[in-house]
Amino acid sequence: MSDAWPDRIFAALKRAGVSQVGYVPDAGHARLIALCHAEPQMRAVVLTTEEEGVALAAGAWLGGARAALLMQSSGVGNCLNMLTLQRNCRFPLLALVTMRGEWAEFNPWQVPMGQTAEAALRLADVVVCRADAEADVEPTVEAALDIAFGAECAVAVLLGQRLIGRKQW
Repeated sequence: MSDAWPDRIFAALKRAGVSQVGYVPDAGHARLIALCHAEPQMRAVVLTTEEEGVALAAGAWLGGARAALLMQSSGVGNCLNMLTLQRNCRFPLLALVTMRGEWAEFNPWQVPMGQTAEAALRLADVVVCRADAEADVEPTVEAALDIAFGAECAVAVLLGQRLIGRKQW
């Protein structure tokens, strides 16, 4: 397994003009978060909870900027009510979701949301794309960026647990 997929996501975000990235600290997104912090033309914003990222994306769009939200699948449930803001106001929202509760999961607390995240997002009117192999990451993120910012809708890219790797504790 390669560690290059976060670099490919970062490159796609830069090409799409994303200048704000909200995140709740997550080991699966650690490299991508570090890249965003190191980029002078991006503002990486640590959030206390994932739903704040929906508001961050709304504010960015109103201010003429583009934003993305990084989270783990366990944070999807925290965002469901806040996603009504996106649905009613029709601003672009790109969420990059590292999945837990799937392949080789050891933590029983991660399984419930990991198994329901995709269905919950679809019920909230979010377009869901998925990348389980490194070769799929960049084209999937680029397509999601096109949909989110072109159609001004919510799109989530689920980064499968096989891609992010087995957690070691």
